[in-house]
Amino acid sequence: MKSALPAAVWPATAVALGGLVLASLFVGGYDLTPWGVLSDPAQAEVWWISRVPRTLALIFAAMAMTISGVIMQMITQNKFVEPTTAGTSEWAGLGVLAMLLVAPDAPPLAKMAVASLFAFAGTMVFLAVLRRVGVTGSVIVPLVGIMLGAVVGALATFLAGRFNLLQAMSAWRSGGFSSIVRGFYEPLWAVLGVAVITWIAADRFSVAGMGREVATNVGLDYNRTVLLGTTLVALSTGITSVVVGFIPFLGLIVPNLVSMLRGDDLRANLPLVAIVGAGLLLVCDLIGRVVVAPMEIPASVVMGVIGGAGFIVMVVSQRERISA
Repeated sequence: MKSALPAAVWPATAVALGGLVLASLFVGGYDLTPWGVLSDPAQAEVWWISRVPRTLALIFAAMAMTISGVIMQMITQNKFVEPTTAGTSEWAGLGVLAMLLVAPDAPPLAKMAVASLFAFAGTMVFLAVLRRVGVTGSVIVPLVGIMLGAVVGALATFLAGRFNLLQAMSAWRSGGFSSIVRGFYEPLWAVLGVAVITWIAADRFSVAGMGREVATNVGLDYNRTVLLGTTLVALSTGITSVVVGFIPFLGLIVPNLVSMLRGDDLRANLPLVAIVGAGLLLVCDLIGRVVVAPMEIPASVVMGVIGGAGFIVMVVSQRERISA
């Protein structure tokens, strides 16, 4: 059931997110100030070419991964599943590598299309394996996905080493935003379309989350809904993988946190999931900027530490509830 949040939560959340956005716009190796942006052409150029695109990329990438996590948790009926624990991100990375091998000079949109196709195929393989082996344990399902992802990642690493592309694969795995500039991040705007479609189809995903039998009994085309969800996840993951790279655990931690506070009403939770996800990734990126300034730690590294700890806590809590 949905639990109502205090009235002050939404304004406080908006203020917090606004503060993080402002910090992202002005904090970095090149110091910017609001007055400087308005009066100094050099600062204004850096602000518009680098800082604004970087901040928008952070917000859109967070939306992509958190929404993908929500969808995957619904269609698999498992709270521990998201693109990085289902192998979807590794398949997208394999698609990126395939384009580097076959058509290294291909435009970014072509790379995104191929990465999305690989992510779609990988997600379908993951779902097929779950159906084939009949795995239902809440902890076992993500372990299956992690193992499948490890196999795909090992294949990608072997091919990258064979063709001297390990540096390119390392850049993809870094999940950093330091290279985001105007003219490269714009495909991430497609995430807004994914968010709108997910919000429209939220009730269908919620019913699908009750299982095939229940969904079929109430008249829902279960297979079509799963196909739609997989397509949205693949599109989000493919675009994000090409533009910013690998972002672990974000789609796992945020949906579960919001679900603990609000219940499982997907339509009502989706805006809060997007806002909290954007805020968390902005925090990770800001930490990476200031800890070793003027150098940077990629946001994915910071997110991996936070998300990995959160994943362990969730698994231990789940086992304790089962034991009790």
